[in-house]
Amino acid sequence: MNDWSPFLGLPLWVWLFVLPSVLALAAAFAGPAMARAMRPVWRALDAIYVAGGVVAALFLVTILGLIVAQMIARWTGTAFPGSTNYAGYAMAGASFFALAYAMTRGAHIRVAIFLNINPFLSRWLDVAALFVAAVTATYFARFAVKATILSEMLNDRTQGQDRLPDWLISAFRLEFEGGTGWSYTPIWIPQLVMSAGAILLAICLWDLLIRTLATRERQIVAEAME
Repeated sequence: MNDWSPFLGLPLWVWLFVLPSVLALAAAFAGPAMARAMRPVWRALDAIYVAGGVVAALFLVTILGLIVAQMIARWTGTAFPGSTNYAGYAMAGASFFALAYAMTRGAHIRVAIFLNINPFLSRWLDVAALFVAAVTATYFARFAVKATILSEMLNDRTQGQDRLPDWLISAFRLEFEGGTGWSYTPIWIPQLVMSAGAILLAICLWDLLIRTLATRERQIVAEAME
């Protein structure tokens, strides 16, 4: 995991794991001073998490639109090829973009039996759980991005009937070339959604860890299940 070192000067694992851990340690020692310095960053991150939730909601609306379109196509005897694949891509987008927003709202299922024993144990178990979750999510995000890059290199295409216009595929490649044809969906395009959501979740977990250490308060307070 050192493929960024020629560009950023440090191995990739340092950027992904060591530097966030150092920030967490600084938050543990600096406490309120760190919290005051980080508040503008936290406000910006909160806005990004909400934006991710909005994008997830738009994907859910897209699924609804696809269901309605499938119903109309069935009633009128019109073919709608690839509709199931499009719905699957939208479901992936709704799931992954909602992860960070759901985490900040306490919508993920958390088993809090041991967290309710006493405040001291609650705090440090929460910190340990956030650290393990942040490391795990960072690994997942790293290899999600790697899988996306590999799919683009191999020009991997869907095995279904879904297609995208050539100009849209070019736009995703940032080439902005014209084109009037349609091609089978490159797998890396829906994988971009997975990668973006996984990156956002990893950032969110490191952020919650740092906030917990800096403010000395539990940041996830509205657990879906106690």
